[in-house]
Amino acid sequence: MANLFGLNQLEYFRSSLDERSLEGVRSAVKKIIETKKRGGHVMVVTGSGPNIHEGVTTLIAELIRVGLVDAVSTSSAVIAHEMAGSLDRVYRVDAQALNMDMSKMPRGDVFEFTCMTQEELANLKREMPLDDELIKRGEKLPHQNEIIKAAGNMAYPMGLRTERLAHEVLGLARMYGLSFETVAGWGCDEHTMLGAAARKNVPVLVTIPQLVGGGAVGMSIGDSIPVSERSMRISRMLSSCDVIIESAVALTQEIHDGPFECYTGHGIWAWWSGQNTYNLREKILVRIDLDENLRKAVELNKTVQEAIDKGLPKTKAAKIPFRMEMSAFARHEGSIPIVGDIGKVWPLIAHDVAKGLGVELKFLSASQDTPEGASMREWIVENVKALDREKMLECARKYNMLY
Repeated sequence: MANLFGLNQLEYFRSSLDERSLEGVRSAVKKIIETKKRGGHVMVVTGSGPNIHEGVTTLIAELIRVGLVDAVSTSSAVIAHEMAGSLDRVYRVDAQALNMDMSKMPRGDVFEFTCMTQEELANLKREMPLDDELIKRGEKLPHQNEIIKAAGNMAYPMGLRTERLAHEVLGLARMYGLSFETVAGWGCDEHTMLGAAARKNVPVLVTIPQLVGGGAVGMSIGDSIPVSERSMRISRMLSSCDVIIESAVALTQEIHDGPFECYTGHGIWAWWSGQNTYNLREKILVRIDLDENLRKAVELNKTVQEAIDKGLPKTKAAKIPFRMEMSAFARHEGSIPIVGDIGKVWPLIAHDVAKGLGVELKFLSASQDTPEGASMREWIVENVKALDREKMLECARKYNMLY
């Protein structure tokens, strides 16, 4: 995919940020370029919804492809959406008119159908039984609206397909002693983080606080490897990377405050017991967030640290709403807060880093509230496909022969 916009659009994104956020972008770009030039590694920690909708996960897949991102941790919801193709188009009908059990319907009393061609439905029938009568009834009813949303999820049949696939992926993961994310990546589209990472042998793991989500996918991810092993694997990822970029994510205690981290976390007793630990001391933490309190927390670095030293509540000392992850981020010398819309900040960072390193990007995301962002979302719907089950099984057979 060619970039949907030129320098004028990028300048519009720059103009939407205040000077402090622009300085944060410049600092982040400089650190990433310096890190990659000396052979260092960059890790991205993403949350779910906004990163999918703004095309950020698709952009990260491109950054993995060109070697600018070396590790990813994310949410189980993102894994579920990527398995279904990141974004898809659905239509909604009156659930009561569809004769559904209204006590089981979501808020709004609607039922969603994935917009699919007859060929796509025929291909899906080779994999799972479909309720043709339900689909026909839905097609005949008035469509309340047709929207693009995070793929799979609540729409029939792709949401159900992802749920069923989750159990099959889990079985393979357990059989081969691998994470769910690794096995799913074998069949995922190259424009997803999972698919790009599988092709480049880049690790992708769901953080423990973000395991709940994505229905059966989240539960299957949690069941694929033990929590302690997952935490150790994530700690190794963090240890191997020099720059950590946090994108619209909450509950990052495991990143800043984990059981194996010795600078801002609780790793001292793991170290004392002879276990493997890591240290954030010399790393760069970049956080892209809409919460102005993030920047205030960093500005109150000394106040927050003094409260901790005195055993006092950080919230009262700082006098701002205080999310858990702000504690370590605010006190870390290498923190770079960027308060802004990820849909505008990410393309700036990606473009400027790629330019500084002489790398060509074939995809660049755009904020969904712009015409370019709307076109980008349409492109994702049409071109980023759902997990290819046959390809996943073929990779599983090859893996079995190798090991």
